[in-house]
Amino acid sequence: MRTARMLTVICVILLEITAAGWRAYSASQDIGACQSDNALTPKEASDGWQLLFDGRTLNGWGCTEANTKGWVIDNGAIHYNKQGGGYLYTKERFGDFELKIDFMVDHGTNSGIFFRWDKLSDPVQTGIEMQVLDSAGKKRPGKHDCGAIYDVLEPSENAMKPALQWNTVVIRCRGPYIKITMNGKQVIAMNLDKYTEPHKNLDGTRNKFATAYKDMPREGHIGLQAHGGKVWYKNIKIRKL
Repeated sequence: MRTARMLTVICVILLEITAAGWRAYSASQDIGACQSDNALTPKEASDGWQLLFDGRTLNGWGCTEANTKGWVIDNGAIHYNKQGGGYLYTKERFGDFELKIDFMVDHGTNSGIFFRWDKLSDPVQTGIEMQVLDSAGKKRPGKHDCGAIYDVLEPSENAMKPALQWNTVVIRCRGPYIKITMNGKQVIAMNLDKYTEPHKNLDGTRNKFATAYKDMPREGHIGLQAHGGKVWYKNIKIRKL
């Protein structure tokens, strides 16, 4: 009996040690997951990446609207929580770069990521927009669907995840060349120099832009648009090329 009781005590102790170890491991995993958001990896830091969003504040960002209360920090993400729309922009300007952003949309949301945005008073006509839209599942995405260069070039495939799931996009600009990769799939490869006429796309369709894309600014702000529905952005990182 004494031996049986001792074995029972030993088993209980071992179970407690195992449970405590698992709790510690789980906590460390949760902390690691939190720390991975809005932070550079050692390799990113050594490769010259910089954070554009610290996960807590909008330091380094401006807003085109007088009332900025629609833009909030929600669980480590930039979030627009009001009806209507607005624009955030980086105070710093960028020319040739790689930009990484994680984004998530609610059902029916329309938004956009702007780059090389020149005149703050006119993002649409002096910046290039990658469309952000709840268009997951569409078999043949068009020029107004997620991943498109808005109104100019449709994505080669629909790489958008369903609403309320996080997506990762990488936008690379070097001279006239723009490449966009979404969720690991390249969806845009374009040469701005081929767009020689205002209001005209390479396939002959009309676009809304009064400036030929070959003449669009090659440097400007990074911008986040809210244009109807809820949208979130995090892990915003850039590397100058």
